[in-house]
Amino acid sequence: MSAFFVTGTDTDAGKTLVTSGLLTLARRRGLTTLGLKPVASGCEATPQGLRNADALALQAQTRPPLPYATINPFAFAPAIAPHLAARRAGVRLALDALVDHARPLLAEQRDLSLVEGAGGWRVPLNGDEDLADLAVRLGLPVILVVGLRLGCISHARLTCDAIRADGLRLAGWVGSLVNTAFAEDDALYRENLTTLAATLPAPCLGVVPRLAAESPAAMAAAAADHLELPAANSG
Repeated sequence: MSAFFVTGTDTDAGKTLVTSGLLTLARRRGLTTLGLKPVASGCEATPQGLRNADALALQAQTRPPLPYATINPFAFAPAIAPHLAARRAGVRLALDALVDHARPLLAEQRDLSLVEGAGGWRVPLNGDEDLADLAVRLGLPVILVVGLRLGCISHARLTCDAIRADGLRLAGWVGSLVNTAFAEDDALYRENLTTLAATLPAPCLGVVPRLAAESPAAMAAAAADHLELPAANSG
């Protein structure tokens, strides 16, 4: 089994696009997959209950398929920090509950399992615990999605330092172009990528360009064309 925790340099760095792209790539190769989004805010009310677009994208790339509540057990309507959304809903997010939910799913030993965080590395769950603690408790190596924009080098290096300080290994990083203006100067854009590759202590698994707004499945398929799977590990 290969299992990883996917985090980003910030919110809207492209975590879901990369996560769903990696799952799509694994499926192309005939592998079983699992995509988990343990906590999601910014959910919409549906007849089936609250649904989050990111979690739905991961559910669509999970094979064999699983129910939505298995992919995203904690869903909140406000598009704000998860601990604040949970507080408004009268719920206290607790690390133990997230670990108890994720651990048996990871034990199913699918070929590629990805647990996607929310926002950046230090997003709180409550007053005492961070979402990063979930990766620590599960012992998962980390894939970092770097939102390619002004300031991304510092954000990426600081996140790597935090991951290492928490005792986890960075398994790889992916560049995700979130600001097209950032790539207008091609030479400068490539120099930024070269700097990231030289300073981040893990291989680059790909650089995903800004993609046209299509269906989530189409975007995942397009992202997969720019990605490589991380090296296998024992989870």
